[in-house]
Amino acid sequence: MCLLLETIKLNNGVPENIHYHNLRLNAARAELFNGVSAIQIEKEICVPDAFKKGLYRCRITCGRQIELVEFIPVQTRIFKRLKIIRYDRIDYHLKYADRSLLAALFAQRENADEIIIVKNELITDCTIGNLVFFDGINWMTPDTPLLKGTQRQALIDRKMIFEKRISEKDLNFFKKAGIINAFFDLNNMPVIKIRNIFS
Repeated sequence: MCLLLETIKLNNGVPENIHYHNLRLNAARAELFNGVSAIQIEKEICVPDAFKKGLYRCRITCGRQIELVEFIPVQTRIFKRLKIIRYDRIDYHLKYADRSLLAALFAQRENADEIIIVKNELITDCTIGNLVFFDGINWMTPDTPLLKGTQRQALIDRKMIFEKRISEKDLNFFKKAGIINAFFDLNNMPVIKIRNIFS
């Protein structure tokens, strides 16, 4: 069975961006499993009292139904350098629980903190989220992501970021890069100088 993964920001017991997580998870389930009915995540998870104060990752593993719900403390990472990894055969348009290929690509990062995956000469994502690039006026996000993230979609809908075809050769036209995911938005995301992206 193909298991899906959904990681939700749990802030003082409240799941954030739940509308977007529901949309993504149910679209993935409908693609993989015939005849499944939609799940409303917030009705399926029960947050224990121990996780109702502070910031946690609510990690849901799901097939036709929810298989496992875990609550995990948030770990802080520092992102200063990104390494470009080229791999044309990757397909991660659904958020699978099996992340072994992403882990193998990440293992090639050398002295970088994270990687940028390039597929068919186009910028896609890093292993922990979507990418955004600042052109001096707007934040742009590649229109060729491996996975359409929930934060990415929320920021597009609010017209805070804009989709653009971005090739590896285009990187020098930008001033800086950022990483967005369920925990990082434009206000708190890691920001990396373009000169600190290498191949």
